[in-house]
Parts: sequence; C-alpha cells; structure tokens
Amino acid sequence: MNKKLELLEQKTVEAKLGGGKKRIVAQHQKGKLTARERLHFLLDEGSFEEIGMLVTHRSSDFGMQEQIVLGDGVVTGYGTIGGRLVYIFAQDFTVFGGSLSETHAEKICKIMDLAMKNGAPVIGLNDSGGARIQEGVNSLGGYADIFYRNVRSSGVIPQISAIMGPCAGGAVYSPAMTDFTIMVEHTSYMFVTGPNVVKTVTNEEVSAEELGGAHTHATKSGVTHLTAVNELDCIEKIRRLLSYIPQNCEEKTPRLTFEVGDELRPQLTDLIPENANQPYDMREVIGGIVDDGSFFEIHEEWAENIVVGFARLAGRSIGIVGNQPISLAGVLDVNSSRKGARFVRFCDCFNIPLLVLEDVPGFLPGTDQEWKGIIVNGAKLLYAFCEAIVPRVTVITRKAYGGAYDVMNSKHIGADMNFAWPSAEIAVMGAKGASEIIFKKEIESADDPAALLAEKERGYQETFANPYRAAQRGFIDEVIDPKDTRRKLIKAFAMLENKVEKLPRKKHGNIPL
Repeated sequence: MNKKLELLEQKTVEAKLGGGKKRIVAQHQKGKLTARERLHFLLDEGSFEEIGMLVTHRSSDFGMQEQIVLGDGVVTGYGTIGGRLVYIFAQDFTVFGGSLSETHAEKICKIMDLAMKNGAPVIGLNDSGGARIQEGVNSLGGYADIFYRNVRSSGVIPQISAIMGPCAGGAVYSPAMTDFTIMVEHTSYMFVTGPNVVKTVTNEEVSAEELGGAHTHATKSGVTHLTAVNELDCIEKIRRLLSYIPQNCEEKTPRLTFEVGDELRPQLTDLIPENANQPYDMREVIGGIVDDGSFFEIHEEWAENIVVGFARLAGRSIGIVGNQPISLAGVLDVNSSRKGARFVRFCDCFNIPLLVLEDVPGFLPGTDQEWKGIIVNGAKLLYAFCEAIVPRVTVITRKAYGGAYDVMNSKHIGADMNFAWPSAEIAVMGAKGASEIIFKKEIESADDPAALLAEKERGYQETFANPYRAAQRGFIDEVIDPKDTRRKLIKAFAMLENKVEKLPRKKHGNIPL
C-alpha cells in the first residue's frame, strides 16, 4: 500500500473514531476493519439502529452449546446514507469465521423483509467462511432463505453486495443475484470451489487471489462491478453508487439543484477523427456531455468495448451506455452484450433514464464468438432495450452499421429521441465492403479494379454513409452540431421526464438467457 495513502487513511480513521483509535488504526493498516467499524464509516453519524443484537445460535452438536456468542457472527440493522434509509448486514469474521448458521440467516432475512415492506435498499457486507458445518442442513436452508428473498426483492429495491473478505461455496450466489457487487483488492475473494478442491479435481495449482480475487472477477469473469483499493474506498463507492439510485422501483432518484447556463461544449466539435478508422475515447464524449465529474463507471475493466455507468445531466441521474472505439473498434461481442443488457435492465427497473452513445461497426465475427453464442448474447442487449420503458435517447456519433444499429437503441425498438452528429454513418456495412459486394462483377472486369473500387466506395459513402437518409425517414429526429449535444439532451430528458408507458400484461418475459 502506498505510504501516503496509508497515512491519509490513518488520519481519516482517527478523525472519525476518536477514542480507542490506536487499536482500530492498527487493524485497518493490516487491511481490514471489523464489522462494526465498517458500519460506522458507511452510515451517517449516529444513524445506525441494531436489530437482533442478543440472538444466539441454537446448535448443540460438536460442543457448540459451550460456544455462545451474542449476535451469532452478523451485525444487522438499519440507518441512513446521505439522509436516506438503508437496511444493512455486516458479517463478523471474528465470530466462527463469519460462518452462516440458521439464526445468522434469520437475522439477514429479517432485515431483507423489512427492506421490502418499507421500500429501501439492502446492503450486505460479506466476510464469511461459508456455511457453518456444525449445523448441517440448517445452515444450507439458511442460504436458500436468503436466495429466495434476493430474487423476490430483485427489481423492487436496490441490492448491493460488498465482498470484504472470503465468500465461497453457496455464499457466492446471493451477491451474484444482487444488483451490484464490489470487491476489495487483495483481501477479498469469491469462488464456488476453492484452490484445494480445484487441485484435487483438476490438478491445477492456483492461488485464492488468482482463482477468485477482485482483479480476476473485474477483468475475466465480470462477476464484480467495482473494485476498491481498500475498505474505505469500498465504503465510499457504496455511498456514491447509492446517490444515483432511487430507494425503490416506485420512486425517482432525487434531483440535485442545477442552474442552466452556457451549455455549449466546443471541445466535442473536433473529437471525431477525420479518418473513420481512427479511434477516439468515448469517455471524452461522455465528459463533454454530463455534469462535471459526475460520471461513475460500472464494470470498467470488463468488456471494455462498451462503456456503462451513471452520471448526472443538469442534476438528473441518468444511465449511459456507449460503444468504445478504442477497444475492438467498439464492436459488440458476447461479453459487451451481456454487460450492456444487465445495466439497461437495472436502469429500467429503477426509473433511471438511458442515454446511448453509438459508434458501432457491427458484431464481432469469428468462430470463437459464434460458438460462445453471440446470437443469443447479442439478443440479450436487444431484448433489454426493447423491454425498457424509461426515457431513452440515442446520439450516433459515427458508425451505426448493420444489425448493431438496430440493437443500440434505435427508433425502431422504441427509443424516444434519436440524434446524430454530421459525422454519423448509418448503413448496412462499411462503404468498402458494400462496394465489393454490390459491384463485384463490374470491378473484376475493369482494367483498373482498384481505381474502380475506390470510385464506387466514394459513391456509396456519399449516398449512404451519412445521417441524412435516416433523418429523411424520421429514424433520426435531428442532425445536431456536436457542441450543442449537451443542451439538446438536457431539453430532451426534461421533455421526457413524465413519460408513461406500460408493458403488455404478463407474468414476465422470457429473456434469452
């Protein structure tokens, strides 16, 4: 850990905890806080109210009747973050390794039930060795009780899981069903089967960090949405994440005070390279559109060819989905489709408007993608957009080719407003590929095939590779100057603020999982 960062954290801990700070600072510098210290930092000062402090386990096997600890390894209750009600549990690894018993699970289920009844988020601070083996099926049943509530709560109240220590075996499935998972680097890990089992079964030697550490799940599996360098950083990210999200599916996120001023952003004018094959960073486009410093990226290190995250536009919370030209030219593949679909569905669950920034040359070709199911995975993103009924606005910055044009929140699948920059190219495919197909025989029989191909390519470019054909058909509402994008979007989302749309009556759709 960087010495300056360590010193800054120590001062932060000292300032907030006051008396008894030496022991706490020493523990923190080892990398982990206790369960109660985590709650102290996460919740507003003095807001925590504990539930079930005197609960103890009921097991009498294997000498457990002689090991009675109040609370049974988990601290549960409610408090506020930024003045807004949350329900919370924090597993205590110092009590039976934080293992889940029947009563441990009952405490968690109780606050989950209260959260559902009162329409407030649930936050889980996970630090557990797994099921308490002395209790057998009772502990396994406890996990199932939690899983059931995770699913019943999904889409009704936000659920956030912070992994602040071990999370293995059946314990991993509860965080996997929550909306967001945050892992702390070097002190947390998640896996269904640990390194010892892996070695026994497959003869692979792998460390816990390599198998299921924060970096692994942030870059390879996509299991974790955010990583934190330490527990204070994790706590800060939970607080920031909640600021973009409403309390439940019936509410909207609180709007911050904002005074509209000069909303032109000249820096966007020259951002797109003249050469259509040159990349640029979509984050620069986002930075030029949203309120200063408000973009909060999700899944930053996984499926980097698509960017998703929360931001504010004139004080309103919005969700952003954007193709990323600096990674795989911004194509859609299996992982980026899954990443985008999950984020779109979350925003739709909780009334967060969606802004789509489009620069997509199509779907990634190849046997690897086809065999991994690009068809069904691409359909997930298409399904998510088609199903979404929140305000939806698209800005096409450059390429919008083929089926990917349809998928990325086109007018045809229910987008409310679609804008395009003059640099937009809306076509079935790129000019070169299209010309080679359309004029194949003519080019093959020409005296100078290369010159004729270049001529046909220019002609196709002028005819189709622009936004004006689509605008004539009403598929694009307006071709706008890039510097005017922020102002146009502020007005569009304000106009759509009271949008009402309902899906056909049904139990639920059957998304192509």
